Amino acid sequence: MTSDITLPFYQALTTDVNALSTCQAQDDLQDVRREALERFSVLGLPTLKTEAWRYSNIQRYLKEFPYELLYATTTVPASVVAQAAIPELDCYRIVLVNGQLQADQSELPAGKGITIGALSAHTQAPGFTKWFNKQHHLAQESLATLNTALFADGLFIELAANTVIDKPVHIVHVYTATQHAFIQPRHLWVLNRNAAATIIESSVHPGADVVTFANSVLETVVEDNAELWHYNIQQGDQHFREVHTTAAQQQANSRYHHFNFTLPGTPFTRNNLSVALNGSYTETNLNGLYLANGTQHVDNHTFMDHIMPNCNSNELYKGVLLDSANGVFTGRILVHQEAQKTNAFQQNNNLLLGAKADINSQPQLEIYADDVKCSHGFTAGQFSEESMFYLRSRGIGEDAAKALMVNAFSHDITDEVKVPALQHYLQEQIAAIMNN
Repeated sequence: MTSDITLPFYQALTTDVNALSTCQAQDDLQDVRREALERFSVLGLPTLKTEAWRYSNIQRYLKEFPYELLYATTTVPASVVAQAAIPELDCYRIVLVNGQLQADQSELPAGKGITIGALSAHTQAPGFTKWFNKQHHLAQESLATLNTALFADGLFIELAANTVIDKPVHIVHVYTATQHAFIQPRHLWVLNRNAAATIIESSVHPGADVVTFANSVLETVVEDNAELWHYNIQQGDQHFREVHTTAAQQQANSRYHHFNFTLPGTPFTRNNLSVALNGSYTETNLNGLYLANGTQHVDNHTFMDHIMPNCNSNELYKGVLLDSANGVFTGRILVHQEAQKTNAFQQNNNLLLGAKADINSQPQLEIYADDVKCSHGFTAGQFSEESMFYLRSRGIGEDAAKALMVNAFSHDITDEVKVPALQHYLQEQIAAIMNN
């Protein structure tokens, strides 16, 4: 803890943890919070000397403003929530404001075996006591330990065995404040044996002259033979910064499909995604598309942890970087000695369309088993001159031709989206960004 902002920052955090510990509702989490704060005091805030953060200067953004740690519940008008609507999407809706559930603006799925509510109200639930803060990857992320120490609330979802939610659940995150705020939402989703769900996340940031920095953590558990389709859409504005950590655990024969779409607007976005394949015969698909402009910085850090044998994972991340945007991709695959018969594939492809746009990509493959099929790769380039000439020779303007080629480039990701209304919405968003 040697940086010029870390010591006072840590002292302020200690005060807030002590304050939270006096709240009766949080009494059963006191030990968890204090252990996490102690862990954070050892790890400290990431710097450019931290290997996993060598291309992302988060301290630059933490120094920008005197952030307040925001816990107060607030409400927002329905017109703000409507900004996140996805046309023609038939779904349930869950609204969270700064991580706090807004039941009156939400339409929750009902039925036997479905438990959805505020995380703070479910600390005695079976899924919480069994799985909360049990993903060991979180202990390696300093900002995740900070979240564990300071989170006020979040969303808890637990599906009992054999429970299937009949249509997608759309979670709308609203981040709003009257002063520069550092917010710590915490979520836990548990799908028990044979359960299935499709969950879509998006966010809204009502116009304001203050900056909101969200440091959110999501733990997902996909038990035996369960299946989760998870779509995360990140689209902010100049007054928003985000570090989003997702830690997933899969048990035997489970299927986990994760999609991350980062669109223009937010100056700084860091996504930490780790998946622990704790059971045999699992299937994991990670798909990411980041489209950045201006001086936007987007960092995707993924970790596929193959622990058990006979598992399959596929990872494809694609980036389109305009203007002076900067992208970072670090994808690590670890195959343990016991994880024989593993199939693991990873690819990162990038289009650099701005004169000063750049990408730092680090595919990593670490194998300790001898009977596996694994590969990883990276590409970076610009538009094919031959393809551009073909389109221009048929009367298509340069900007329209570029938009068509970006849509074609992104189709490997968007075509895998299994919700038609969401797929159409994303394709329309990409087209609008390129046309503008």
